[in-house]
Amino acid sequence: MRLYFIKTPRILKQLFAKYTWSFFTHKKEIYVTFDDGPIPEVTEFVLDQLKEYNAKATFFCIGDNVRKYPAIFSRIVSEGHTVGNHTFNHLNGWKTSNDTYFENTNKCEKLLNQKTKLFRPPYGRIKKSQAKHLLAKGYKIIMWDVLSADFDTNISKEKCLQNVVKNTKKGSIIVFHDSIKASDKLYYALPKVLKEFSEKGYEFKAIY
Repeated sequence: MRLYFIKTPRILKQLFAKYTWSFFTHKKEIYVTFDDGPIPEVTEFVLDQLKEYNAKATFFCIGDNVRKYPAIFSRIVSEGHTVGNHTFNHLNGWKTSNDTYFENTNKCEKLLNQKTKLFRPPYGRIKKSQAKHLLAKGYKIIMWDVLSADFDTNISKEKCLQNVVKNTKKGSIIVFHDSIKASDKLYYALPKVLKEFSEKGYEFKAIY
């Protein structure tokens, strides 16, 4: 099992300061994001939950899933959420040549057809040269400061919830996954996160 941080260390944010890890704000605002969709049922569940709490979010979409499920993608956009590029085939930048990575990203970009250019590298893994190229193309590289770890089969759904509740603060960018692998933990944790922070007066905002 690969190691990961639930709360992104400050040193990482400083070392990679050109990436967006969180937002500085005094307002009660948080930014929930979803990676790896859209897919039937799971993404639709997410959208239903967001609508219930009048919450906006950002979906980092895999291009091949957008191709397969265009109606769900259209629903994301029509309901006021923002979308970002997560490559066409969920590529690990560390293991992928630059030419292949850029071609795959461009393939996804054409499907998204969005003016706002948001990018999140799958697995959070991207070479410096890849990031430099994407930043030069006008992309904002959106990372996170709170990881739910809903993808981790070794943790409980309760632990997934606590990862978010205990580490989220004003301006936090939170990562969930609208995927089959993460669905059990997502179904448990997301409604509770939305309810708890709504009751505390927080607003859920999309990233632009």
